[in-house]
Amino acid sequence: MADFTQNTDLWIINVSLVFVLCVFLAGIVIPQILLIAFRRKLFDVPDERKIHQGAVPRLGGIAFKPVIFFSVFLLLGIDMMVGHTEVLSEIGKDAQPLFFGFCSIIVLYLVGIADDLIGVKYRAKFFVQVLCGVMLIAGGVYLDDLTGVLGVHELPTWIGYLLTVLATVFIINAINLIDGIDGLASGLCSIACLFYGVIFFLFEKYIYSMLAFATLGVLMPFFYYNVFGKVEHHKKIFMGDTGSLTIGMMLCFLSIRLVQCGADEGGKILNPMILAFSPLIIPCFDVVRVYLHRVRNGKNPFLPDKNHIHHKLIAIGMKQRTVMILIIAVSLLFTLGNILLSKYIEINLLLVIDIAIWTLVNIGLSRRIKKLQSNA
Repeated sequence: MADFTQNTDLWIINVSLVFVLCVFLAGIVIPQILLIAFRRKLFDVPDERKIHQGAVPRLGGIAFKPVIFFSVFLLLGIDMMVGHTEVLSEIGKDAQPLFFGFCSIIVLYLVGIADDLIGVKYRAKFFVQVLCGVMLIAGGVYLDDLTGVLGVHELPTWIGYLLTVLATVFIINAINLIDGIDGLASGLCSIACLFYGVIFFLFEKYIYSMLAFATLGVLMPFFYYNVFGKVEHHKKIFMGDTGSLTIGMMLCFLSIRLVQCGADEGGKILNPMILAFSPLIIPCFDVVRVYLHRVRNGKNPFLPDKNHIHHKLIAIGMKQRTVMILIIAVSLLFTLGNILLSKYIEINLLLVIDIAIWTLVNIGLSRRIKKLQSNA
């Protein structure tokens, strides 16, 4: 019992320190990225599709992966240096998923940098995202059990592989496409990281908890500069594709791994699918609706437009910051509501309720926009 308590205390310290260290380091690195961006004139220039005003650097995401990996590896290295060799066994149990997960994040990080600096065609990005899904599978991170969704439990291996690749591409693009106004993507991802960090810790999957809290740590300073930074003072920054692709891949890795860990626990606490994907409902539902809208109107589903949920809320007269706060609050309500209701409502019925609420809200917003346009 004493060894268990001591081990738990060690990981509480690790998780707390990795969060603080990531906040500190990102707070140092992001201003340096701003300085370089303005000296080299690396801006996201406004156009008819974009909402922001003024030239804003879009390289904030460059700080994410190096800070996360450096902080995690530094603290684990210090643990071993001072004699806490038990961290090796914790890493060893998940070495294969971690190694391939890190590789997938690094690949998307490099693609994101290329896209932010010179541009990358969406077909090339799609191919790389599929490759990242394959790397997750190689690491043993894949969906092998739907835990009752659509009445399905254990999946044939080949179907599990296919669903994992589809889920990888889907989640990455959902996070990428929700990044449309200040603080929205980072706020939604922060909620997901906080939630994943807590759940992984409860499951005693401490290394994944560290990754989740490290990601939360880099998002906090970015959120400050993205939301409260002033364009005229050269303090505002966007995460760019480097950030959205990297964070999207991290959330994909953590969410699928959480499904596996929850299934290993036998779903004793809550349905693993509820735990893993409730924090991602807003970006995932939004990307499905937007893609269907584009296809229905004969448009390329991969080309951007202004039909996302945040665009709709702005179109009815809400301010950007109000929209951001509202959507994040709704995401939090969806997450907590699903967790609480899943104890009493079967998962498929709960999914139908979520879809119905989302659909009705969007229908209401569309009608409101049409009414405002007709009265203009």
